Order: sequence, then structure tokens, then C-alpha cells
Amino acid sequence: MFLWLVVVLMVSGSVSSNEYKLHWVVPPANASTSLNDWASTQRFQVGDTIRFKYKKDSVMQVTKEGYMQCNSSHPRFYSNTGKTRFMFDHSVPYYFMSGTSGHCEKGQKMIVEVMNHDRTSTSSAPPAAMAVWFCFLSFTLYIL
Repeated sequence: MFLWLVVVLMVSGSVSSNEYKLHWVVPPANASTSLNDWASTQRFQVGDTIRFKYKKDSVMQVTKEGYMQCNSSHPRFYSNTGKTRFMFDHSVPYYFMSGTSGHCEKGQKMIVEVMNHDRTSTSSAPPAAMAVWFCFLSFTLYIL
């Protein structure tokens, strides 16, 4: 039992959060990439944070519908401090847009897909979770 507890603590302690930094600006009109292109190359997980850095602007978390229509009337989250830190606490898509009039329509919006820590591998279970399961199974068989 003690060995299994040690393995569980080691695995849970190895899960760490990341902080991503983003210059939150209106993309240039001739830009070949978007903020969504950047977000899609990252592996955001529950517990990670993103720091939006901007001047004379704002960042809002909105619903999918608000995002699609660039509608800023009912944000779930709003900040205009210039250095906004947002932590992902659920494994869902997050929709962000600028609250400054016209910026969303010019492409200052982004979807962030957030995964659970246990979905970091393409297999059905990540290696660490499999190690815990193997130790638990071995211990259970040992005591039987």
C-alpha cells in the first residue's frame, strides 16, 4: 500500500502548469497567420495560464456564439489592465476576443482548446497513469 501511495504522489507531483505569453494585438491586414494558428500549436491543459499583454485594449472571454458574431455584450470575463492573466480551470474550448470596437472583426479573437492532464498522450492512457495502474494491479494481486 505504501509503495502505491508513493507512486501516486510522484505522478501527481510531476504534473505542472505552464504559462503562455501572448501579445494581444489586431493582426495586420496582410497577415498570413492568425491568433488561432498560434493557439492551435500549443498544448493547453487545465491549470495553465495565459498572459495577454496589450495597450489601450481589452480581452474578453465570451461564448461560442459571442465569438462567432463578435458580440461583446455579455462577456464571461473582462479585463483592460494591459497585463491580463487568465487561468484555465476546465477542459473546454475558451473563446477570447478584444472588447475594443472593430478589433474582433479585424481578427483579434482566438479559440483555446484546453485538455485535461490525463489527455496529453494519443494513447488511451498516458504512460504515468499506466505505471500507477500497473503498480496498483501488482499490489492487489500480491495481497490476494
